[in-house]
Amino acid sequence: MSSPTANWEKVGDRFYRKVKLYDAVFDEELELENYVIAGAPYGGAIALYRDEAKLHTFRGAQTAKSSIDVYSCAGKLIRRINWDKGSIRGLGWSEDERLYVVTEDGTVHSYYDLQGDFTHFSLGFGAGEHKVKACRFWPSGFVALLSNNHLVAVTYHGEPRPKLLAVPPEDEVHAWAVIPPAYTLSRSVEVLVAIGETIYLIDSSEAEDRVLPNGPFKHIGVSPNGLYVTLYTEDGMVWVITSDFQNKIGEYESKAKTPPKDVQWCGNDAVMLAWEDEVHLIGPKGASLRYYFDGWVHLLPDVDGIRLITNDVCEFLQKVPDCTEDVFKLGSTSPASVLLDAVDQLAKKSPKADENIRLIRSNLPDAVGTCVQAAGQEFDVHWQKQLLKAASFGKSILDLYSSDDFVDMCEAVRILNAVRDYKIGLPISYDQYRRLTSESLVQRLINRHEYLLAIRVSEYLRLPANKIHVHWASQEVRNSTQDEDAICETVVRKLDGKPGISFEVIARAAYDEGRSHLATQLLNHETRAGKQVPLLLAMEEDDIALDKALESGDTDLVFFVLLQLKKKLPLASFFRLLTNRPVATALVESSAKEQDQELLKDLYYQDDRRLDGANLLFSEALKQTVPQTKVDKLKLANKLLSDSKDPTATLYSRSYVEAQALIRVQASLDHDLDAHYTGLSLNETILRLIETGYGKRAAKLQSDFKVPEKTWWWLRLRGLVAKRDWGEIEEVSKQRRSPIGWEAFFNEVLGAGNQKLAGLFVGKCTGLSAQERSEMWVKCGMVVKAGEELVKVKDVNGLEELRGKARAGEAAEIERMIGQFTKSRR
Repeated sequence: MSSPTANWEKVGDRFYRKVKLYDAVFDEELELENYVIAGAPYGGAIALYRDEAKLHTFRGAQTAKSSIDVYSCAGKLIRRINWDKGSIRGLGWSEDERLYVVTEDGTVHSYYDLQGDFTHFSLGFGAGEHKVKACRFWPSGFVALLSNNHLVAVTYHGEPRPKLLAVPPEDEVHAWAVIPPAYTLSRSVEVLVAIGETIYLIDSSEAEDRVLPNGPFKHIGVSPNGLYVTLYTEDGMVWVITSDFQNKIGEYESKAKTPPKDVQWCGNDAVMLAWEDEVHLIGPKGASLRYYFDGWVHLLPDVDGIRLITNDVCEFLQKVPDCTEDVFKLGSTSPASVLLDAVDQLAKKSPKADENIRLIRSNLPDAVGTCVQAAGQEFDVHWQKQLLKAASFGKSILDLYSSDDFVDMCEAVRILNAVRDYKIGLPISYDQYRRLTSESLVQRLINRHEYLLAIRVSEYLRLPANKIHVHWASQEVRNSTQDEDAICETVVRKLDGKPGISFEVIARAAYDEGRSHLATQLLNHETRAGKQVPLLLAMEEDDIALDKALESGDTDLVFFVLLQLKKKLPLASFFRLLTNRPVATALVESSAKEQDQELLKDLYYQDDRRLDGANLLFSEALKQTVPQTKVDKLKLANKLLSDSKDPTATLYSRSYVEAQALIRVQASLDHDLDAHYTGLSLNETILRLIETGYGKRAAKLQSDFKVPEKTWWWLRLRGLVAKRDWGEIEEVSKQRRSPIGWEAFFNEVLGAGNQKLAGLFVGKCTGLSAQERSEMWVKCGMVVKAGEELVKVKDVNGLEELRGKARAGEAAEIERMIGQFTKSRR
């Protein structure tokens, strides 16, 4: 087994290592120098696109077709995307492994699953007119440079909202780079642009000249943490400065006659210059190291290092982590190094193992922790095992030690080794894995269709696996050549008993492939109606969608379906759907009463509900202010009921005719009497006529409209009382009978304050008892009359009560009445 430090190189006072990840990556016939290459963060996929600015060897018509090829880092072709959408000016990845392709006309295609499915949007801001010249990406966004030097930023891929930045000078742009929003004080993207002899810092509000000497600058690079900037000058000098342009960290003279083709950061500590087959690694204080390759090399930067891609090999160059250096550095006497040696001595059954443990006893917890961390940083399985053995041995000696970190690292290392396998091609480091998260790693496996490994990782980490099963099923319904019934049976059988499965997602995938019957079958296994219904509507399965909504008992869902159906269907078809669905009909009716009267009319007409339709017209007539409009509405209502033999309809029809007549009479009264009668009821109209002295007109209305006699007497009484026409009321009192009784007259007149006139009606109330008539006389203030009523029935007790109510002039008379009964008793 080779030494873990065999691939270490010292640059200044630090060590860097170049780890071989995969060999025989690409076919020798693939001319990498003629390709634009972009790598996804965290050891992700690689996208290759033939550089349109370079000549290519003709290898036949098939190879001449443009395409974007997506590979794993091990050289396994994941997807070939045929390209015919224009010249590409930007190729980049997001941290969730979405591929973004920016064309010359400003159109952005977002490929979200490595399988060719995409969404697209436009940059705008004149990109179609002035054309996109180049793009710079960071994990969550990108900036596009137009040919007129305008900069358009998209700061968040999830919700792309292109924004125009401040306009720089119009001179030639030699180089440019972006500082992501997470690393700027303004929390908005900033762009460094080399124009002329200096550099401009451009944000959303201004383009600031940083007044740097020694330009022009041919390359600009920003460190992953946004703190440092590297500049490559025209005379071959490399500067490293702080991103605020306040301090110069170091410089390096490349002595190259031609500028490098690429300048990238290796982590946050070193800069790499790449020519065709030569790479310079520049460390702190200008220290450097050179690497030579057999062919063209591409640099793919990552958060903690850089991937080096050639036809033959994929390597990962990074600064040796501190914990790894602490353990493996030659001559190291650190506790972790001694602990590792103790495990080796223990395997040899040497007593020196015990001596080593006693030597580091006080620092043993730190030694265990360092070995655990170093195991995660190793790519070699042998040294992973050795370091974990050392950690296990050390913690077994300690009395108190939490094994959580050890267990977590064992899980992480096992997962990392599984995904680093050349068949998978995800050479992710431990630091990248912590940033990416296990859930996102599982998603990357899903996108590569590595379902078995994704399920095993999820089970190992106790993560839900429902997304994996759903994705597999979606691909199955898209790509399977079986008949639809067999596909449905296979999918349902495989997913039976699996928790959290959304058949709606699978059914939508089937529908998108044009397999509507299969989609309908799959939706029958979806338990959530809220998921079934939208897709059924999209599939034009309107009857099924409405039935599913009604079965769910969710009123909001039923309303949603009805609203969608009303928008897209002709009215007759919509009403046919409601047939034999009383709940849906009732919901439409209740909603239309408040929001859409015309729809309600059509519904009543469709269902031949003439009485309901007539009532609706009648209610509309009541709301009208113009008499003729009211009459027209009532005529329509009457017409609806004209052919009906229903007694209720006949009664309603007669009332509508009378209402029309009343409206005409009221219009005439408004004109003749210069008063407002329109809108009043028949009773109110008669009452107002009596009150205003038009008794004959009121009597004619009573006759014409056959107002019942009792109603007429009540209206006449109240009208005369309101008018205070006491003479007329006195004339009425001379009549022998009243259809409403005379007590009503007494109460109304007394209520108006005329006690004397009210007294005229007491004697006419022959149907009342003497005691009740006595009370009526008292209310009129005639206590003696009240006493006379009681004398007639010889009610002594009542007379006794009247004694207290009698005034001075009346008391003697009441006493006399009481005395009559006293003498008769003697």
